[in-house]
Amino acid sequence: MPLLDVLRAIEGLPPAVALRTSFVAYPMVNALHILSIGMLVAAVMLMDLRVLGRLSRLDGRAFVATMRPVAGFAFFGAVLTGVALFSIRASEYAFNPAFQVKLALIALAGVNLALFLRAPRHSGLAGQDGFSAAERLSAVASLVLWPAALVAGRFIGFL
Repeated sequence: MPLLDVLRAIEGLPPAVALRTSFVAYPMVNALHILSIGMLVAAVMLMDLRVLGRLSRLDGRAFVATMRPVAGFAFFGAVLTGVALFSIRASEYAFNPAFQVKLALIALAGVNLALFLRAPRHSGLAGQDGFSAAERLSAVASLVLWPAALVAGRFIGFL
């Protein structure tokens, strides 16, 4: 089955039709998507800033461990609502350059997270608060990738 047929079939699913035709559901899902993205980017940026030595009144690893579930919950909410929003115009969004860039940036951010989680924790290059140079580099990349994904997402409706 060609991709365009699959995308049109997604648009025809009952939940997609209900979302597209509801006066209340679409704005609510859209608002939840924006809220989830805001929570995600804020949590990630706070963790990144802590890794980079800011917010130093807080214990670094404990703060990151506390914020990680917040970011995970927000990411789950953003994905869930994002899939719902995608479903109403799947055949348009799939070929939208801004949407493609957004997905690529999110994928890169995921790879970056995996690298952060595998980074050495106790290297000789660790800063005074215990974060390694690799973790700090990952935090800098994250500070670029997540806001860039947010901006790309805002362009979807304009392209």
